[in-house]
Amino acid sequence: MPPSYQLIKNAPVKTNDTPKFVYRGILLDTSRNFYHVDSILRTLDAMSNNKLNVLHWHIVDAFSWPVESKVHPELTKKGAYSTDILYPYEEIKKIINYAKSRTIRVMPEFNMPGNTFIVSDAHPEIMSCLNKQPNWDKFGPEPPSGQLNIADPRGSFAFDVITEYSRLFVDLGFHMGGGSLNLDWWKEDPVIELYVCDHPGESIESLVKGWFNQTVGKIQEMGKVPFAREDSMLNFGYETKNTTIVEAWVSEDLVSKVVDKGYRAIATSWNRYYLDCGRGSWLSNFEGSSWCDPYKGWQKIYSYNPRAKITDPAKQKLVLGGEVALWSAQSDETTVDRNLWPRAAAFAEIMWTSSIDPNTNSTKDIGKVVQRLTNHRFRMAARGNMPEPLQPLWCIRHPESCKHPAAL
Repeated sequence: MPPSYQLIKNAPVKTNDTPKFVYRGILLDTSRNFYHVDSILRTLDAMSNNKLNVLHWHIVDAFSWPVESKVHPELTKKGAYSTDILYPYEEIKKIINYAKSRTIRVMPEFNMPGNTFIVSDAHPEIMSCLNKQPNWDKFGPEPPSGQLNIADPRGSFAFDVITEYSRLFVDLGFHMGGGSLNLDWWKEDPVIELYVCDHPGESIESLVKGWFNQTVGKIQEMGKVPFAREDSMLNFGYETKNTTIVEAWVSEDLVSKVVDKGYRAIATSWNRYYLDCGRGSWLSNFEGSSWCDPYKGWQKIYSYNPRAKITDPAKQKLVLGGEVALWSAQSDETTVDRNLWPRAAAFAEIMWTSSIDPNTNSTKDIGKVVQRLTNHRFRMAARGNMPEPLQPLWCIRHPESCKHPAAL
């Protein structure tokens, strides 16, 4: 068969196209459930095809430590689910290089000092309030409970983690987590109680502030830009240099509060951008909803503008972008495609073009988006991804017949 050709009129064509937001990311949690490397590479391909440029790799959490450590090999030996479901150095480098060739950054997150129960499998002596049962809900958002002991003189563990993995991950960003802390965990720890009694003027709150300031300092010492979640900063009053980039996840309103303090912000509001929500509880004896239900449809994602409530142009520039998050209590490599796509593609479009129509200066009509997004879904499927459908095929063929009357 002879080759086919397509005539392009008025060539050459020049296109000027730049993104509205410089940070356009996906958070992928590999601690709760494991993702083999092939599924991560496939996700990176899809990210590249959607012009997303940051893989925020939430690589460890309370549940497992699936990454090789050469400084503390006991963490991997005792903290990985098994010896064949972990990420050796060479596989991490493969992922980083694969992402780089697609202009994607890979930023690691080692969540500290909270959500660190898994460290206790190797080092219980540096931990507080381990796996409180059955009333774990008094000590944290989910089991198993456990936080680093912030008064323990052997607190160099956090520095060891930062030093080792700052060298392995070449990206300039290093996310220290810092979210979902519970001060009650530490108030029950006899070591911390004794430390506070022996040091007049100290308190749990001052220890938290000191821990974060030292950790931020260590990250900067390694030549990295610190990233952290906003709840600890706003709840406990610690403030670092405004070189720290703050991830705002608790509510949409907190994006403006973060930039009001002079910090650069990443928007990842759970009620807009958490893609794991809407599947009910993963607690085995509970029939209710999960904390972040309901499901976040693509319309909910597409209609959110992280800068909407910020009127000062200088502060608007502090909102660097956003990221959709796939926490993996009920997700793994078998479901990752449909959990991410095409909702993450809807997110990618507004991160590149904004949700504001420049012709009307108002939010874009989502009714006009679905056909374009559906066509893109078909392209993704042809490339080997498995994105979930947005509508019945009949609606795709009869787009004017599948609109909600109340929105007309």
